Amino acid sequence: MTAAPKLDHPTLPLVKERFADAKFMATEFRGQTTLVVPNDTLHEVARFLRDDPRCNYNFLSDVTAVDYLDYPAQQPGRFAVIWNLVSHAHDRRLRLKVFMNPTIDTTGIDADPALVVDSVTDLWPGAEWMEREVYDMYGIRFRNHPDLRRILMWKDFPAHPLRKDFPLRGR
Repeated sequence: MTAAPKLDHPTLPLVKERFADAKFMATEFRGQTTLVVPNDTLHEVARFLRDDPRCNYNFLSDVTAVDYLDYPAQQPGRFAVIWNLVSHAHDRRLRLKVFMNPTIDTTGIDADPALVVDSVTDLWPGAEWMEREVYDMYGIRFRNHPDLRRILMWKDFPAHPLRKDFPLRGR
């Protein structure tokens, strides 16, 4: 029997030290480390990862989301937003992930107050279009985004097409 892989990403102890009271979860898959962050501390953790010289995650390569509806393994929430960060100075990558659960029927266009997460456009300006895509396709809103509107679907499109409860043939 082999032991579970040890998470030895050099950034994890720094985050744990700085946010001693927060509850994080970290995973590693195929050499990629993911730090699951509570929604209410996301922006503060992201700022720390960008500004602390020991971390120096100066580049946000991607923002995306996942709908875990009917996923075979239990997840902490139905939706997750993922930020892929890169530190060029330290040649490191780290994924930040926030889970959230809808509180209203998610098949329509209505804004769900539980599907809101902080925008990181003030930290990485390139996040603006990526956050708009996540909003458009999944209906997850980004608090303090400078221009949160649809980017791929037309303004009055009645749903979010990458949600797993969206019909394959449309409505």
